[in-house]
Amino acid sequence: MGKPVLKPAGYDCYVIDYVPSAGGDDFDFGVELERARRQEAEGDFEGACNTRLHSFQRLVDIVPDEGETILDWDDANSQAAIVTGYCSGIDHFLAGDWEMAAAIFEMILDIDPEDHMEATVPLAYVYVAMEEFESFDDIINDVNDKYIDKVVLTLWYEFRKTGRLPHGEVVRLKSRFKPYYDEFMAVEHAVSEDYLKDIRSERPSKEALARELWLQTEHLWTMFPDFIEALRRA
Repeated sequence: MGKPVLKPAGYDCYVIDYVPSAGGDDFDFGVELERARRQEAEGDFEGACNTRLHSFQRLVDIVPDEGETILDWDDANSQAAIVTGYCSGIDHFLAGDWEMAAAIFEMILDIDPEDHMEATVPLAYVYVAMEEFESFDDIINDVNDKYIDKVVLTLWYEFRKTGRLPHGEVVRLKSRFKPYYDEFMAVEHAVSEDYLKDIRSERPSKEALARELWLQTEHLWTMFPDFIEALRRA
């Protein structure tokens, strides 16, 4: 362990290395990632969020403000920093802190343009929540057309922007992604033992995946209930 610094590792690519620190400035992204996971497993969610945020702040400290800095995903130290930063973005996303979430996800995409963590998806939700429609337009094509998120995002984007749901996407949701439509229309979304067993299995059912998506985005529909209401009427 030591002080984290960037080390060139090829053309326009860097890894995170550790150098001796005389001032007690030791920090290890991998250790902190495991610490956050342990805190979360023990039920200390606030502690886990703080650990991840502190790690992201240390990452900001070593990445230059100007120029392109791409981290090597195959480097264990760099990967731990990217993962921890992404998880901090999710913390802020779930808390409804849109500006901070957007800033974190944007930085993660800057240092990991191949988007190994698929930060583009939550960032797109954040842009719609913020009504940053031009920014949404810039990234939505990077979301895979096969993902249910692409359908939900398109529906919510159009509704937030125009007050109307695009008919074609509603039909697509009801037909091609029916378990997701049924879940979004359901009154209850219980986190039952059967659901937990299903979602943790090697091949979760579509119904379990649909509930997982609802739970991951439920805070959005609590804050913006008019979208779900419009979907019920469609």
